[in-house]
Amino acid sequence: MTLCDRLPPVLAGLIGSGIAGSRTPAMHEREGAEAGLRLVYRRIDLDALGLGPAALPDLLRAAEWMGYAGLNITYPCKQAVVPLLDALSPEAEALGAVNTIVFQDGRRIGHNTDMSGFAEAFRRSLAGAPRGRVVQLGAGGAGAAVAHALLTEGVGCLVVADTDTTRAEALAEAMRARFGAGRAMACTDLAAAVAVADGVVNCTPMGMAKLPGSPLPPALLHAALWVADIVYFPIETELLRAARAAGCRTLDGGGMAVFQAVGAFRLFTGVEPDAARMLRHFAELSAAPQLLA
Repeated sequence: MTLCDRLPPVLAGLIGSGIAGSRTPAMHEREGAEAGLRLVYRRIDLDALGLGPAALPDLLRAAEWMGYAGLNITYPCKQAVVPLLDALSPEAEALGAVNTIVFQDGRRIGHNTDMSGFAEAFRRSLAGAPRGRVVQLGAGGAGAAVAHALLTEGVGCLVVADTDTTRAEALAEAMRARFGAGRAMACTDLAAAVAVADGVVNCTPMGMAKLPGSPLPPALLHAALWVADIVYFPIETELLRAARAAGCRTLDGGGMAVFQAVGAFRLFTGVEPDAARMLRHFAELSAAPQLLA
């Protein structure tokens, strides 16, 4: 028996819809083992359980009773979970969305590591990319985090497109309030906006294995664009495949997935993870998806 086997486990989990293929559990458990921890990470798939966001109060209560250190939260619960928490980190409060909950001293503390996760991936993979005008597809919880990251990273004007135009305008207004007039606007003509954009970022769930397709007609893509997608299962979405065919520089969702997990691991365990090691492990998982079956 090793020392790791004798340690009490650190329990964590992921709540979301259609997460059977998520690589997050494997990333956390592998990094926990490498760090000498017994980290047990479970999926709580709302689709598999026949539940929706309305079940969040019961799920959070159950996790507390079972001694979980914390939970990751993903689509479609990042905003719905906020009223159920006792406190928010400054990032989560600014975004109005939570992707990580820590249970601490009888309290539920909401955090958001999506913003820092996307920003780190963007800096590493799209260094030097033009940032004058960017079209963002999706204004939900993940979209709020990415919008903050893009404007923090120097995007001049962010054009927010969403099937819910009210939500797009609300996010754009929030970005203007924080970053200044002219820094964000709601999209009124997607084709016209993409035609003059430097980059496009998909922050919708479209492209996931459970929601195949592209959020942007391929005919709108042009070689002067860079294209990023936060979806990572599959790692090559239909949008990215079409973008590469059009000659665009691309960023897949793997980097954001890893770097948000780096932040969540730190919050759950109090241990500093090895980001380079987690990137290598994610690459291994992406090359061998059958391991997740």
